[in-house]
Amino acid sequence: MLETDRLILRQWSDNDLAPFSEINRNKEVMEHFPSILTHEETVKFYKRIVSEFSEFGIGLYALELKSDGKFIGYTGFHHFDFDAEFAPGIEIGWRLDSRYWNHGYATEAAKACLDYARKRRLFSLVYSFTALCNHRSERVMQKIGMQPIGRFQHPALPDGHHLKEHILYNIEL
Repeated sequence: MLETDRLILRQWSDNDLAPFSEINRNKEVMEHFPSILTHEETVKFYKRIVSEFSEFGIGLYALELKSDGKFIGYTGFHHFDFDAEFAPGIEIGWRLDSRYWNHGYATEAAKACLDYARKRRLFSLVYSFTALCNHRSERVMQKIGMQPIGRFQHPALPDGHHLKEHILYNIEL
């Protein structure tokens, strides 16, 4: 578990599943992803997050507001491996309920994750990437000290898809 002034970054609980499913069904939140997630898809995603913690000891942390204990999304690390010259690697990512955007929570939580990884020397290099049109997420990357290193065509998306082109950032720890 990690803490910041306003947030608790913690392991997931079954109580997080319903609000997590709501976040993943929100069209505004999922605007820069290929589609919203059904509840069943969210359950699979949730199980994958929990298994990554078991396997690697790190992962995507559930974000909880200290002020009221409310689950607002996630921030943390993910092991990725797809057809790209920079893969496999470690990605830092975030997804928050849109009601909590523009409060600095993603930036605050991501900085805490990077500090944790740096202090424990968990990895030497962390990536982040998003669809080229996702300026909000790109701004978080910049605020946490990441540097742009290029663009790539995400191999999971078909040619011609409006989200296929991604911007790639990294940071050395």
